[in-house]
Amino acid sequence: MLVAKLKAEAFKQSAFGVKLRHSWQHAVVRYLAVKSSLRSIEDVRRICRKLDTYFGSLMLDEITGDIIWGVVQGELKKGNKPATVNRYLALIRCLLRMARDEWQWLDAFPKIRLLQGEVERDRWLTREEASRLISVCPNHLAAIVRFALATGCRAREITGLEWRRVDLERQTAWLDQTKNGTPRGVPLNADAVAVLQGEAGKHDRYCFTYNGEPIRWELTNSAWHTALGKTGIKNFRFHDLRHTWASWHRQAGTSCDELKDLGGWKSRVMVDRYAKYATEHLAAAASRIENGRGGNVIPFPTFSPRQKDQRASA
Repeated sequence: MLVAKLKAEAFKQSAFGVKLRHSWQHAVVRYLAVKSSLRSIEDVRRICRKLDTYFGSLMLDEITGDIIWGVVQGELKKGNKPATVNRYLALIRCLLRMARDEWQWLDAFPKIRLLQGEVERDRWLTREEASRLISVCPNHLAAIVRFALATGCRAREITGLEWRRVDLERQTAWLDQTKNGTPRGVPLNADAVAVLQGEAGKHDRYCFTYNGEPIRWELTNSAWHTALGKTGIKNFRFHDLRHTWASWHRQAGTSCDELKDLGGWKSRVMVDRYAKYATEHLAAAASRIENGRGGNVIPFPTFSPRQKDQRASA
């Protein structure tokens, strides 16, 4: 019976252009296969499991705006913040768009807007805080933190860095495993070179190791949290070292375009968040109204509304 049904549906599709209906769960299986190379694939799987509560029994063409609204309300009632709900909505939108545009499983799907009110994270360290953090880290972690602050590299870019991709004479490293999947070169400043020179000879393949072995675990482990506890630094993640690096660059006068290339971002959108840290280009404008420079302000005459009425009636 099932074979006959599938043959009938295939005939309808080829002869009359009728699309086969696909379930949400079928789409999730294919979506996870497509995204399997992502570093964050476990997070993607976790979100898909959460969404199965809402979509598990539905066909893709049965997903309506009301059902998506139910996801929003259900997750907010659980106490999740808008940022968390937006990650769910972004995955739904990405999956449905892929089903429509790439797999041709759908003709259309509901418009999905992300929630307003998501608070942008703005957490970075001062130079003094960074020095205190490095001073209490064990040696292997201190080297990684120093390299992150010098290059802006992400955690897995650092732990996966191999000596064959480093040229200390040219002061360059080449990353082949990046978040967006695009290999990129990283210029190494004097601080980064000093870190790598200190790690040379500890392993024949990997630049950063622990007790002579490659680091294959997340860096936000007990050593990281112990170091934060000793310094009293709160609400700080390892990835915030990248935010710190970018913030320091903007404060030092690095342009957004330069920062985009240094950090390997594909667009200016992610870089513009750091624009607020650089004000040098506005210094001349701010000085135009300084005391003693009032000559630049034209003393226009002013009239009250009553004076204007009296002048009009005269």
